[in-house]
Amino acid sequence: MARQAAQPPRIPGLEAERLLGSGGFSDVFLYRQELPRRQVAVKVLSLDEVTDASRAAFVAEANLMAQVSAHPYIVTIYNAAVAEDGRPYFVMEYCPGPSLSQQYRYRQFTVADVLRTGIRVTSAVATAHSSGILHRDIKPANVLTNAYGWPALADFGISSAVDADHAQPGESQSLGMSIPWSPPEMFADHPVADVRSDVFALAATVYTLLAGRSPFEVPGQPNGSIDLIGRIERGTITPLERTDVPPSLMAVLRRGMATRREDRFPSAVDFGRSLQRVELELAYSTTPLDVPNLASAKPQSDATGDDATRIRPVTTVTPQHPAPSEPADDDATVARPVQQVNGQPPSDDETRMRALAVTPQVPVPPATDATAKRGPVAPTHETPDAASQTDAVAKPRRRLVPIVIGAAALLLVGGGVTASFLFGGQAAPEKMETSTGEPLVVTGVPAPVERGITVSEDGSSITFEWGNPAPEEGDVFIWRRLENGEPGPKHVVAEPSVTIDGVSDGDKVCVTVVISRSSGKTSTEPLEMCTT
Repeated sequence: MARQAAQPPRIPGLEAERLLGSGGFSDVFLYRQELPRRQVAVKVLSLDEVTDASRAAFVAEANLMAQVSAHPYIVTIYNAAVAEDGRPYFVMEYCPGPSLSQQYRYRQFTVADVLRTGIRVTSAVATAHSSGILHRDIKPANVLTNAYGWPALADFGISSAVDADHAQPGESQSLGMSIPWSPPEMFADHPVADVRSDVFALAATVYTLLAGRSPFEVPGQPNGSIDLIGRIERGTITPLERTDVPPSLMAVLRRGMATRREDRFPSAVDFGRSLQRVELELAYSTTPLDVPNLASAKPQSDATGDDATRIRPVTTVTPQHPAPSEPADDDATVARPVQQVNGQPPSDDETRMRALAVTPQVPVPPATDATAKRGPVAPTHETPDAASQTDAVAKPRRRLVPIVIGAAALLLVGGGVTASFLFGGQAAPEKMETSTGEPLVVTGVPAPVERGITVSEDGSSITFEWGNPAPEEGDVFIWRRLENGEPGPKHVVAEPSVTIDGVSDGDKVCVTVVISRSSGKTSTEPLEMCTT
């Protein structure tokens, strides 16, 4: 039976707004901070759980998060204290976006999104490991989305020190787990976790974003705890039904979820670098692996084969420095003098080549609306001997310059008029493609259009109908009912209508509707429909 959430405590400088969620021994509330003015999430220990042990665990979580909360992909903690009623709490960053668990259930992630998100979350886990912290409960539900749309790793409630894996005799080690993403060693009588256990959960989380389900879940078959544990211990990963996932990515995920921890990646950094190699293979932009002191991290020791894509280290080329002048101080910028190189003067007997005269470019107004690109201007270099040679022919050449310029202008203008006549006065639009070769769609997803609102005769049900102005294969609709101006839970439907029952006669009912594409994109502006 689920525990009923307690009332939010009174906290100076903060005003409680609503409950965000409840866990086994704590509640999370949304507060509005007065100064600086912002929304924050406050995690509060439950009144029924205020014991010495739970208080110590709660304080330990706050301390662990404080060590790594400056990382861009880890939830930031702002403050921690004890409320007036004796309940400990800590104030942290409010992440308004949906968690990865909510996202993969209603949209399909692209391979590029999965790689980018996986590397970012991996950098957060690797940062925790570098600080001596094991997370031990990595799963999609614990990866939130902050106000910038970035993933944010949360819930360090069951974390532990990396070097404190073995419980002392007579002591019980409190290990939490989420079975669908837990490694097989966590199901032993005396479980021992290390960094490779977090690597398993990382790989399982990335797999979940690709598959839309956990790695060991089999559609249409029993998927209880006992069923999942058996498949995890046997290493029976359910095959993907997608055809756009490259074999190299599947090989990385299978190694990360290997049954024997010795067969997995030795660290989260190695797992993240392997995901980066897949990005390079697919010609995607490489997502940075944001880990402090990554340059001193241990590189991947085992070979991945001759055909593996390798990241070449950046080589710094030091230019040749001339003799520096004395700077005014240590911080002054020293300008390097330009060295002029003179060509070897020709002898009197050899044939001399006249320097090529560079005609300055004359900007010609384009005849169409297209933007004309001006080519680079070639620099001229003259030696003293070349200058004396050009003086002899300067006057005849000056007479030719206006003729050459006029002819070039006539050619350019004539070509522009011809292009304007042939192409209707408008340059053909340049086709843009993504790194995968697919056309880049610049337009957004349109909002639905209202078709009508029908109220039943007794007024107890209302049917809202809408249309899709630009339907595409795989389109669905996400509608939400507005309650006191706040959007309610999301509902995904395939048909362009919804009927709401249990309405009292005379009540005003409002819903919002957006179109959701198979690519994961949704309408930028929702359609709002209300009864009068």
